[in-house]
Amino acid sequence: MILLRRLLGDVLRRQRQRQGRTLREVSSSARVSLGYLSEVERGQKEASSELLSAICDALDVRMSELMREVSDELALAELAQSAAATESVPSSVRPMLGTVSVTGVPPERVTIKAPAEAVDVVAA
Repeated sequence: MILLRRLLGDVLRRQRQRQGRTLREVSSSARVSLGYLSEVERGQKEASSELLSAICDALDVRMSELMREVSDELALAELAQSAAATESVPSSVRPMLGTVSVTGVPPERVTIKAPAEAVDVVAA
């Protein structure tokens, strides 16, 4: 099962680490306890929209950017989960499910094409 709070926590942690900031610095700036921010980053607590807004402000990141990155991670996790489920489907049924092809565009950019749509995913 894909947990949104874990994906969100991973993205928040990466944003903080990209800036070279500590949990203590961000928690102080966002006015949230160090322990609670740590639990949010580890995906153990669900962050309210107010808390996310404060953390985004502290990180100087737009919430829409944060959510876009979470959405991209979710799309990849769903594709991986779908691919894993397809592996357990009998080979005689697989051709009926459609195909998903992954093509490297340069190494840091991957395009995922599904039958009816295309989704660009930029590696973090």
